[in-house]
Amino acid sequence: MAVMNPNNYHDEQNKQNILKMRAVLETLPSFCKNFFRGIEEYTSSRTRLAYAYDLRLFFEYIHENNPIYAKQEIKDFSIDILENLTRGDIEEYLEYLSLYEKDGKEITNDERGKERKLAALRSMYNYFFQGEMIKNNPASLVPMPKKHEKEIIRLEPNEVAILLDQVEDGTKLTKKELEYHKKTKIRDVALLTLLLGTGIRVSECVGLDIQDINFDVNGIKIRRKGGYEAVIYFGDEVEMALLDYLDERKHIIAAEGHENAFFLSLQNRRLSVRSVENLVKKYASRVTTLKKITPHKLRSTYGTSLYRETGDIYLVADVLGHKDVNTTRKHYAAQEDERRRRAANAVHLREKYDDK
Repeated sequence: MAVMNPNNYHDEQNKQNILKMRAVLETLPSFCKNFFRGIEEYTSSRTRLAYAYDLRLFFEYIHENNPIYAKQEIKDFSIDILENLTRGDIEEYLEYLSLYEKDGKEITNDERGKERKLAALRSMYNYFFQGEMIKNNPASLVPMPKKHEKEIIRLEPNEVAILLDQVEDGTKLTKKELEYHKKTKIRDVALLTLLLGTGIRVSECVGLDIQDINFDVNGIKIRRKGGYEAVIYFGDEVEMALLDYLDERKHIIAAEGHENAFFLSLQNRRLSVRSVENLVKKYASRVTTLKKITPHKLRSTYGTSLYRETGDIYLVADVLGHKDVNTTRKHYAAQEDERRRRAANAVHLREKYDDK
């Protein structure tokens, strides 16, 4: 009898994030603990950990570049530092983020990277300002970096077909890759078909347990970003690919603690996000060299196809798990414009008569 793992993938990830968070908190000023306790109810452990890393970078920058605080240990900074820093200090920090060196590596941040780091800073400042623990809020005076809209990269319908054929046939793979392909082909077809046929996130995909798939209704139960559960339905092509892999999966003895995982690695452990990213890159690079295809691009591909077929932006938002439909609309604005153009000629005001 298999030993049941009491925690599923998402619970395990949450536990790891909490442990990492505790380690990072030991390197931050002590007042930061109050901030993270204060936001715990409405943020995920992943978000808090990302904030913690960003705040650590900010305090390291202040420690290294501000002579007033250079002689103090970061852990000993008092909450007064937040009021003593100016809008100019924060703007200089954002400029620093454009290019800096850490652990011997050059690191760059574009507008989106700066926006995320400023958001973490603003969140901390707002918490203490609204709690009347500080009187000034210089972070609120710094405007968010202006973002340049990035083109949404997705696969065209013919490229989707070529990609799935590529996964099935293994054409263009190297001799070494073909050796692995013989062992993973059925799994890889199921995985790529699921991503392309449902638009689920890669973390939702690797987090799937065997009992999360219900073939009676062709639905999968997934844990969404934010921690809530949702049921996503799939079509016949996805059903066939999943059933093919399930037949194979039943004969695999999973490593201890991974018995429930649906997608397994060659080591019989739950597939990791990084493994799926590498898998997608391996196959997609043989289909197109002009597009950098990631699991998220497969999600965009599905969203585009669903919108083209239904024209229902609210349905697309719901299926993709977007909390705000404006997020969806922003991603599929080009399709909206295309539909509006078609609408221009959809209504005829006067009958057209053939020339006589």
